[in-house]
Amino acid sequence: MGDKTSPNAAAGARRPVLLRDYRPSEASPPGGREATAVRVMHANGCGAFGTLTITHDITRYTTARIFSRVGQQTGVLARFSALAGAPGGAGGERDVHGFTMKFYTEEGNWDLVGSNSPVFFVRDPQKFAELMRAQRRDPRTGRCDASAMWDFWSRSPESLHQVTMLMSDRGRPPSPRCMNGYGGHTYSFWNDAGARHWVKFHVRTRQGHALPTGGEAESWQLDLCGAIKRGAFPRWIMGVQIMPEADAATTPYNPFDVTRVWPHRDYPLHEVGIVELNRNEADGVSDIELAAFSPSNVVPGIGFSPDRMLQARIFSYADAHRERLGAHYAALPVNRPKIVPPDAAEDGAWRFFVPGTGAADPPGGQRAGDDDYTQPGNLYRLMDHGPRELLFGNIAAAMDGVPQDIVERQLAQFGRADPGYGNGVARALAARRGLKKARGINARLMHSRQSGAATLQQVSTAMSIGSVSSASAGTSQLAQ
Repeated sequence: MGDKTSPNAAAGARRPVLLRDYRPSEASPPGGREATAVRVMHANGCGAFGTLTITHDITRYTTARIFSRVGQQTGVLARFSALAGAPGGAGGERDVHGFTMKFYTEEGNWDLVGSNSPVFFVRDPQKFAELMRAQRRDPRTGRCDASAMWDFWSRSPESLHQVTMLMSDRGRPPSPRCMNGYGGHTYSFWNDAGARHWVKFHVRTRQGHALPTGGEAESWQLDLCGAIKRGAFPRWIMGVQIMPEADAATTPYNPFDVTRVWPHRDYPLHEVGIVELNRNEADGVSDIELAAFSPSNVVPGIGFSPDRMLQARIFSYADAHRERLGAHYAALPVNRPKIVPPDAAEDGAWRFFVPGTGAADPPGGQRAGDDDYTQPGNLYRLMDHGPRELLFGNIAAAMDGVPQDIVERQLAQFGRADPGYGNGVARALAARRGLKKARGINARLMHSRQSGAATLQQVSTAMSIGSVSSASAGTSQLAQ
């Protein structure tokens, strides 16, 4: 698009941009088009990468190479989510929480699309859409509609098992690291002899089951990413319940009913391996939100069952991905298997790429005569002491975690609008960051009000958070 920083070609001062300057028309539309379509359900989520390490031999039950030998490692992507959560919402609110994993095996991708509950609300696929509508947020209020949910649950007695789990402490896990994952559905194993066993997958946390205390709801992603960043890699034990094929005809419950569990006294858990998450995503969109999980993604040795909800999801999930991400969603790097089968969709819309992580310089430079500071400065000077202090605190809180060079650049902008504006934000930042020199800075600020001697540059230097430019070039004094 050429030079993005030079001023636009205009018909004159305070006149329109010329039509021949195509840069504004090219730069503006992406702002409304670049966002990835969110999931209809499980829209609010976070995730990380890691490995599955096999610790026990189950080759007598399955030919899947992912389980072929003890010590074998397979890459995995895990995503944690809230069923009815909106993007940016509270991860730890009371809800069924998704616990989904994509294993990048030698034979292709295997997706274990589960949750933190071993059961589900319904067994009949025809009820699924109605359930999702009852769980969604009301567009008029932005909140989940309790009446809609309880109306559906009260008319669906098979939901009682899931509702009981949801309303217990299991319904509000304080962290994704402290919750179990379950495949939920009944799957199958096939061995070399052609024998089939019915199976249920369990992934049990090794971090312990912490109870919610009230302060974790907003910190799910920070908790997961922070633990990985400091080397406290979360782990889970993968296990599997195994039922001989013939037993399915004699159990007092339907083993293919997703609203039921298998008693462990009858079908104990066989340990398989350890799931460890040890790498945070490099980009939340390309690594997590473009990830497409589907129960239809299995590998040789792992199959399906007569579970009716599973059979419906085999088709519906892939269809949802095509709607959200396009026909080539499986070609995205995060979804691309090690062994790539021929793509049935050879052409069409939606070509994907991995965007760079660095932010580009904003287009458009500052034109001679532009005054971007007088009116913001006037607005600041209209505020009394209380609103000013609130403004400083809000800005300081919003700058938590922002790189130092960006903070310094923005402090300069505040200072150009009014020296007191820049100093106030700098002071709030210092207090928030708990700098040891905070008392000395306050003393200097007090002295500057009396003598007018201190400059914004000096205050900023004392605070060790960079320089704050004043409205004029050089060393404009603090407002008295």
